[in-house]
Amino acid sequence: MATTEPDSLKWSSTLTVTPPVRTPKLPGDKILLPQSALEQLLAAAPLTEVSNPASSSSSSSRAYTREFDPFNPYTFAAEARAREQLQAPDRQRQLPTPLTFQIVNEQNGRAIYAGIREFSAEENEIGLSAFLRHALGLEDADFVMTNGTTGAGHASNGYQDGDASTESGLPRVTVHAKQLPKGTYVRLRPLEAGYNPEDWKALLERYLRDNFTTLTTGQFLTVSGPRREEFKFLVDSVRPEGDGICIVDTDLEVDIEPLNEEQARETLKRISKNASRAPGLQGGSSTGGSVTFGEPVTGQVLPGEYVDYELRQWDRSQPIEIELEIADEADVDLFVSPFSSRQRSRPRDDEHVFGDFSSRSPKRIRLEPTNVELEDIESLYVSVHGFLDGDQSQEDIGAPMQYNLRVGAPAHAEEASQEQPSAHGPDEVQCKNCQQYVPQRTLFLHENFCLRNNVHCPQCGNVFQKRSPEWQNHWHCSHDDSYGNDASSKAKHDAVAHKVHYCPTCPFEAQGLPALAHHRTTTCPGKPILCQFCHLVVPQQGESDPDMADPEVLLSGLTPHELVDGGRTTECHLCNKIIRLRDMKTHLRHHDLNRLSRPVPRICLNRNCGRTLEGGRGSNANKNANDTLGLCGICFGPLYADSYDPEGKALRRRIERRYLSQMMTGCGKPWCRNQYCKTGRQNMSPASGPPAPMTTAEILRTVKPLLDAVSVQPGSINTAPLYFCTDEASQQRRTLAEMMAAEGGVLGGKEYDIEWCVAAVEAVNGDLDKAREWLNNWAPSKGEAKTG
Repeated sequence: MATTEPDSLKWSSTLTVTPPVRTPKLPGDKILLPQSALEQLLAAAPLTEVSNPASSSSSSSRAYTREFDPFNPYTFAAEARAREQLQAPDRQRQLPTPLTFQIVNEQNGRAIYAGIREFSAEENEIGLSAFLRHALGLEDADFVMTNGTTGAGHASNGYQDGDASTESGLPRVTVHAKQLPKGTYVRLRPLEAGYNPEDWKALLERYLRDNFTTLTTGQFLTVSGPRREEFKFLVDSVRPEGDGICIVDTDLEVDIEPLNEEQARETLKRISKNASRAPGLQGGSSTGGSVTFGEPVTGQVLPGEYVDYELRQWDRSQPIEIELEIADEADVDLFVSPFSSRQRSRPRDDEHVFGDFSSRSPKRIRLEPTNVELEDIESLYVSVHGFLDGDQSQEDIGAPMQYNLRVGAPAHAEEASQEQPSAHGPDEVQCKNCQQYVPQRTLFLHENFCLRNNVHCPQCGNVFQKRSPEWQNHWHCSHDDSYGNDASSKAKHDAVAHKVHYCPTCPFEAQGLPALAHHRTTTCPGKPILCQFCHLVVPQQGESDPDMADPEVLLSGLTPHELVDGGRTTECHLCNKIIRLRDMKTHLRHHDLNRLSRPVPRICLNRNCGRTLEGGRGSNANKNANDTLGLCGICFGPLYADSYDPEGKALRRRIERRYLSQMMTGCGKPWCRNQYCKTGRQNMSPASGPPAPMTTAEILRTVKPLLDAVSVQPGSINTAPLYFCTDEASQQRRTLAEMMAAEGGVLGGKEYDIEWCVAAVEAVNGDLDKAREWLNNWAPSKGEAKTG
């Protein structure tokens, strides 16, 4: 699309702001304009010369009218006018891209730049995102009716009058078409101290790309973090200097500077305090990294932090067990997630495929090779998490917690046998309180002591001392079968299993972290995937993509993003047809089936010829091919005669004369390597000298078995080879084909029959690299042919 100079598009309009309840959720600085605004913008757009494709066509003799007769003056004049119109440059009205606008609230003088989302607003209205309404000083109270309800209709009265309201009760703003220069630099100032660059730099790049078209000097940005935290910035200055810049299709340098010296000192103080607990230091968490199958790892983790490990190599056909031993009853959790095109995130408490929140030690997660989650994975992510109490801040955490991690084969020791009751004698009976076996003679004394000091929990069957802290703090969950012996485990269980948690990328609400983790690794629209079509890590569902439960999504096996992205078309490299990307795999399978079912091509039986009887692309060698002798049209040409020869005797005499002529006088071609040609024998002679000339009797004895093997009878097919001299290109192709058939393993471990090699070299006109590619695309190898 043609581009225009800044401010070349002049357009302004005063519009009523659509109430938020009737405005779809718009990101960043996006607005909605009515359809009439698009018509007015097109009418105000400058005229731009657009070259006509017909004028650059090389076919100048092509007729531009349906019926053109050069001898008819009427059609001749019509043709001249058509060519004049098509070859002249066309002047069309072109809108600049991207379209940017300046929005001004006349009531308070606030102004901000914005980008267009679409032209779907109601007539004389403008839809603003929440960010733009806040920047213009428009609060939700400005859209509340006098009866206390929000404005969901088009009534012209009933709204509270305010400073920013018109007679109709709704705020109005003025919109100006304003083209901004491409930005090269922006300086942001954090509004709070303690921002860590590792937390927000990557987020900022994605946030601006997905939500903003423009940046306005003096505006505030609120960037949402992955842990539902918010980072607030002030746009301090931009380059080129001015009130705003466009950030689409440009390399933007971002600089972060504190507001003042006090904020800078506070930030450095917090960063240095966190650095004392940095991974790898004595007081911090372990650094993590790669783990080896079967080798244990010792580490430590601070509460609220993660230590990430990665397992890259193991026997994928055997089960695997991840075991975590915790020292001193530390509260440490274990999470596991596969790394694949469908799972790209490190495991966290609210985003993992396998997890263990329990308080037992050791914790074990066993994965079978048949688990569908392990299909086509690249590696296995393992994360150790130190649980942080909700009432405890990061600044109050204590010493790191120790643990031992092992990723290996499942242990075969039967630990359950250790819990079985020990054998008891015939004179022993079981105590009804503590369930232990005691001798019959001491049962009375034991029960008196046991009932005074011990208590039996009827729900879990455990026995506690009545005055022990474990019994005082013993609890059972009323919603499930979980239990524990201290208040911290009860608080953790309630926070993990029964607290409402919100997905940070969609409105989903989950009852407990396991449910939220399952949502974020399966159906969450914001789940990151590696798209197999655009090869980028993107959310699996965009705003305009179909829902996860859409039937086409479920049947295709693709994510909503891939279903839409796969709708783009491309050209098949084999047949040049236009195919959708998501259908390309099936299309190539059809090519593969056709390749395996193709019949073996018939090649010319002249051992010095590199042609097939069918002929390659652009070849006419098959027009005069002789199926009886098995020769192509070029090799059979000198033997052709139009005389009547029902028994083939004349044809046999012509073959004999051809052999005798070759061996007595030679063909005289310097490239000839025919062993049954005098010239070919001389060209192939060693450096010591040419071979001795053959006598007529020796020539006849040599030719006779060649003639006897040839079948020239009508209705029969000859299979005996022939040795005629041919042109240089054909002889070179035959040599290349024989070399390709002999080299075998060089062709990606595949071997091909000589017939396919000849067809490949003929199809690509002797290019060796292209011939190998042709074989891979169109010919079955020897192993595939036997299997088929």
